[in-house]
This record gives sequence, structure tokens and C-alpha cells, in this order.
Amino acid sequence: MKGNKKKNGSDMLSEYDFSGGVRGKYAKRYQEGSNVIILDRDVAKVFHDRDSVNRALRALVGIIHHQVQ
Repeated sequence: MKGNKKKNGSDMLSEYDFSGGVRGKYAKRYQEGSNVIILDRDVAKVFHDRDSVNRALRALVGIIHHQVQ
């Protein structure tokens, strides 16, 4: 379903409301670097947030370093 264009001639559809938006809210975080990883569904069922993923990966890194030495 297409929305109507605003009366002011803008190409922005009327259902889009950015009045509460904050410019540059994530700019610093983006500038520092960002990685987006898409987890497979079966993995995402186990790891519900970034902290649980990071804990598991750090544990794996520790195991790998222990095996290499």
C-alpha cells in the first residue's frame, strides 16, 4: 500500500515520521568501526544477545590459544 506524498511537495511519504530522530546518534560508534554478523537461526536461538556471543567467542579464543602453545 503506497502512502500519500506530503503536501509540501517532498518525495518523503506521509507515513514516515522522523520528527523524533536524533542526528548523529550513532556517528561515533560507526566511526570507531562496526561489524554486522548474521547468525543462522539455530545459533541465534542459543545466543540471544551480543554479550552471550562475545563470551562464547572469547572462550573459544582461549581454547585455541591454549591448544597452539
